[in-house]
Amino acid sequence: MEIFPSRQVALELLGFSVHWYGLLYLLAFLLTYFLIMRLQHLRSLELDKEVVSSLLSWAVGGVIVGGRIGYVLFYEYAYFSENTLEVLAVWNGGMSSHGGFIGVAIALGIALKKKGIPVLPFLDVITVPIALGLACGRFGNFINWELYGTVTDVPWAMAIPGVEGLRHPTFFYALAKDLLIAAICFRHLKLSYPRPGETFSIFLLLYAALRFAVEYFREQPYGWFDVGVVSLTRGQLLTLPLIIVGIISFLMVGKR
Repeated sequence: MEIFPSRQVALELLGFSVHWYGLLYLLAFLLTYFLIMRLQHLRSLELDKEVVSSLLSWAVGGVIVGGRIGYVLFYEYAYFSENTLEVLAVWNGGMSSHGGFIGVAIALGIALKKKGIPVLPFLDVITVPIALGLACGRFGNFINWELYGTVTDVPWAMAIPGVEGLRHPTFFYALAKDLLIAAICFRHLKLSYPRPGETFSIFLLLYAALRFAVEYFREQPYGWFDVGVVSLTRGQLLTLPLIIVGIISFLMVGKR
């Protein structure tokens, strides 16, 4: 067994490489299980361990499959169309948060309906673990030296190996964004006048708005796209539907 054989690999055992990215995903799923068990009472849920484990297994499948398919379709379709087997190599990185949202939404929608669990209270509860899970992914980006920012001279600029110039550490910007969202959603969950679905609506709006802002500092290998009088990144274009869904969800919760 070899420990820390490279920056991206935590250890090698019997010819198999255990990547930090995979360990961070495992940490995210364990955090999700623990936090659902601890926070569910804030929305009057009483789910036992078996039910939570089952829901989490659905969510794990949804986020991995959706995140990977989203990355392939939204960002690197040309490459993966020629290297089909590489689609399965999720441990090498390459996940789309937008695709993950779609995948987990579909998976959880099916699972919650099958088990007769109220959707909106459960969505409120999982906002905190989702935000923390996203933060784990952003730390994985730092380990892999990916999704870094544009050239800058700010005092906290970082040198990225093999990349010219000092860069915005946008993986840390995104990590801070996710931790802030987790803190705000946790505070809202604890309010004494909950309206089911409101915390989840706030999560969507915060994530979409902050993700939209971070994109301005990130290096854009896929270029910019002209939309009317403004130019948007691919990430911003994919974030627009989340903003719309968040606004609609918030308004519907208010009416309810």
